[in-house]
Amino acid sequence: MRAEPVTPGPLWVFAYGSLIWDPGFAVAARRIARAEGWRRSFCMRSIHHRGTPEAPGLVLALDRAEGACCTGVAFRVKTGAEAATIAYLRERELVSSAYLETRLPVLTRSGPLEALAYVIDPDHDQYCGGLPLGEQARIIAGARGGRGANRDYLTATADHLDGLGIADPDLTWLAAEVRRLT
Repeated sequence: MRAEPVTPGPLWVFAYGSLIWDPGFAVAARRIARAEGWRRSFCMRSIHHRGTPEAPGLVLALDRAEGACCTGVAFRVKTGAEAATIAYLRERELVSSAYLETRLPVLTRSGPLEALAYVIDPDHDQYCGGLPLGEQARIIAGARGGRGANRDYLTATADHLDGLGIADPDLTWLAAEVRRLT
């Protein structure tokens, strides 16, 4: 799926993982947002940022799941920074073709909006949905890639979700288990 051109009006980006704590673009506003039919999951093998081809780590992705719901953050991009933001996000998120750039409806307390999001391609060879939590913890505890230790990515995401009041029991369990393993 190829990206759509920038549409008129504000550009919103839905963050569910590291974009929450490291957006890397000019943010004008932030809202807690919910994407229905998607779940936050360590379902993508990371061979660049948090692992290597020889020893892949795991990174979060939005994985389609009926009845699921992922709560994250919708960021409104600063006016005038839309094109630069999309270029930056494509360079950061589309390192491989495992993520698909799409626009998703998300719900906020202020109402619904459409946000740019990066979702997993379940047909890609980096997809690994359904790994047991214990196996995820073991992989995350030992992996390291170009952006650092996989455990640091997990910890930062879990801590920031907690700080925002967003409950994610799987990430909370994984963070505790990875601390125990390391």
